[in-house]
Amino acid sequence: MSDATAVGTEVGRETRPADVRVWDPLVRIFHWTLVGGVLVAYVSGDEWDRLHINVGYGIAALIAFRLVWGVVGSRHARFSDFVYRPSRVLGYLRDTMAFRARRYIGHNPAGGAMVVALLTMIAIICSTGFMMTTNAYWGVKWVEEVHEIAVNATLVLIVAHIAGVLIASWEHGENLVRAMVTGRKRAE
Repeated sequence: MSDATAVGTEVGRETRPADVRVWDPLVRIFHWTLVGGVLVAYVSGDEWDRLHINVGYGIAALIAFRLVWGVVGSRHARFSDFVYRPSRVLGYLRDTMAFRARRYIGHNPAGGAMVVALLTMIAIICSTGFMMTTNAYWGVKWVEEVHEIAVNATLVLIVAHIAGVLIASWEHGENLVRAMVTGRKRAE
């Protein structure tokens, strides 16, 4: 039976739908390692410079990996699978507010937009963080300001991401956090 086959399995007298593999191990490892890295980088910010810088380099490597994996990775990891036109994202958000949003096996349009926004903001954080370690940009105020603004914008995006995951989980009766741990979602 292929991963895409939606065959029910008997559980007692009830039939429960089969699940499919959606998130490959590299996407899941990337996601949770990035979560940990961002948390450590945020907490270590002004107190532990060496740790903050090293974790920042690790996060930059993760972002570089994800950009490559977004082109050559498994189906649902590819940007072509989840980057939608802005009108489609706005339509999806409207449908979500009315609790009639379509369920997607991979990222929904809002989730795809969130991936792009988070990757962009974190890339800006890593770039400006690196710049601040160089002689050319050390102590340059605008670089520090952009770094700080990007961090704050990322915190807002993270809160919105978590809210979106909770809303979509509730709306579709599916635990999306578990899906990012196991890699599997309900087939239908």
